[in-house]
Amino acid sequence: MILAASAVYVLAQAPPTLANPVATAPQFQPTPEQVADSLMAHQRYQAAIEEYKKIPSSSAEGWNKKGVAYQLMLNTDEAKRCYQAAMKLESKNPVSLNNMGSIYMAKKDFGRAERFYHRALKLDPKSALFYKNLGTALLADRKYAKGWESYQEALAIDPRIFDHSGSVRVESPSSVQDRGAMNFYLAKSCVKAGMKAKAVEYLRMALNEGFTNPKKIMADAELASLRDVPAFQELLASQGVYLTPPGAPPSVPQ
Repeated sequence: MILAASAVYVLAQAPPTLANPVATAPQFQPTPEQVADSLMAHQRYQAAIEEYKKIPSSSAEGWNKKGVAYQLMLNTDEAKRCYQAAMKLESKNPVSLNNMGSIYMAKKDFGRAERFYHRALKLDPKSALFYKNLGTALLADRKYAKGWESYQEALAIDPRIFDHSGSVRVESPSSVQDRGAMNFYLAKSCVKAGMKAKAVEYLRMALNEGFTNPKKIMADAELASLRDVPAFQELLASQGVYLTPPGAPPSVPQ
């Protein structure tokens, strides 16, 4: 299932150290952080928070992980407090900066979100995740050209960045117009990355959300390469546009 790009943004966190909360060997006793990471993997966020609270307050990573748990419970105020604590300990931690950006995305303060994502990218310019999140913020802010550029940067670093299922995702409220714009530019980015089938699915969503129309699609240089894709032909046919053999103009309703 393909998620609408504008409907989600992605948090960053250090790789979890999974452990069974119940020690399987007498000599092994998991740390609170290991227990909490395991609980997070099973979506037991409140229980994970109680374990993260046992981590020394001097741990920026502990504050960040606790913030992620709060945010997954949609408690953005507590999540923000945790990320601020993490940044106070490590002001140049790109993970915490990215996650603070996600707080402002949830609040629809796209300008502040963009600034935090830019700061994260200055510290880690090779992060496809940060470029992806920046692109989502820019598109939500109706900065379509810059948003598309960020998506292309993300795909250039990691062509499968939009496929990763292991990332922590949080629902981001947005308008139908926002979702349509993001799906349209995601389609263009997928075409450039050679993912034509996925591009067609994003185009389908952009059409359903009313952001684009057959004329705009047919006039787009990047999307022209989809003409020979059967799924693309079927999509346009559902809109009353029937592609003709090469050399002949398509039938586009007036």
